[in-house]
Amino acid sequence: MTEPSRSRSAPRPRRLAASWRGIRTAAAIALVCTVLGACSGEQFQKGYILPPGALEQLPIGASQDQVLIVMGTPSTVATLNGEVFYYISQRSERPVAFMNQKVVDQRVIAVYFDKNRRVQRLANYGLQDGRIFDFISRTTPTSGQELSYLTPLFKLLSFN
Repeated sequence: MTEPSRSRSAPRPRRLAASWRGIRTAAAIALVCTVLGACSGEQFQKGYILPPGALEQLPIGASQDQVLIVMGTPSTVATLNGEVFYYISQRSERPVAFMNQKVVDQRVIAVYFDKNRRVQRLANYGLQDGRIFDFISRTTPTSGQELSYLTPLFKLLSFN
């Protein structure tokens, strides 16, 4: 007795359902990954981006032209008591794409010149615990000319 032979080329209904289930699962996983990827955090850099090692290339006594070559054009210049170049930057981030930005770091790099247009002093001001702080000399200005120049710059940068 011979049994009728089954055709091997025609897919069985069970195999077809299993393959569709696998395709739907893969599509659902891809969709979830895409949605979660769109919600990932972002970082924003505004203003001047300090090149690595730039401050180390500027010794005290360097010329103003040398500062312009190494650091580039300053964000603003003050000329009240000698010339000062200010390089202003702000870095902010948001953990999820639709949330507000939070300021992570604000910096003002100040290059002070003497009357001969030579570097007299370098300062890297930032915010530490809500106060203006010089990260090079590790001091906080208590009063005087520097604080009055830097405070409006930080107020312009903050959006809160």
